[in-house]
Amino acid sequence: MIKIRRGKKSDAPIILNLIKELAHYENALDKVTVSLEDLEKDGFNKNPLFWTILAEIKSEVVGMAFYYIRYSTWDGKIFYLEDFVVSKSFRKLGIGTLLFEECVRVTKKINANGMAWQVLNWNQPAINFYKKYNAELKNDWTNGKLYKKQINKLII
Repeated sequence: MIKIRRGKKSDAPIILNLIKELAHYENALDKVTVSLEDLEKDGFNKNPLFWTILAEIKSEVVGMAFYYIRYSTWDGKIFYLEDFVVSKSFRKLGIGTLLFEECVRVTKKINANGMAWQVLNWNQPAINFYKKYNAELKNDWTNGKLYKKQINKLII
C-alpha cells in the first residue's frame, strides 16, 4: 500500500509543497526562500546537491526524507537528513518509519560513518520517534547561520 521510492525532477513541485508544509508546522513558513527552479537545478542534475526519498499511497506523495552527504572532520562521510516530513493526514500509518529506515539503508549502502539530523527541542513527537531508534540527541551545540541577505551586506 505504501511505496517508497527515490524522488525525481518531476516531483520537485510536491517536494516544495512538503518543505512548506513542514515549515508551516514549525511556524517558519516565511523562512522558506528556496524556489522550484532551485530544487530542479540543484537536485536533479549530473552532480546533485541533495536527494529525496518519497513515500506514496495510490500514486500520491505523502511523505519525504530530504538528505545530502556532509563530510565531518571528525567522522568522515555522514548521511545528513535535512528534512523529514509526512503530510498531516497520513501520520500514524507507519510512513515515517518506512522513510527513516530507508534512510538507514542508504546510509549503510554508501558506507557512511553515521547519520545526522536536527530536531526542534519542542517537537516531542519527533523526539520520541528518534528515541525508538536509540538515537543520540544532544543539545550542547548552538547552531550558527548567515543568510544570503546577511552575506550580501558583508564587505569582504
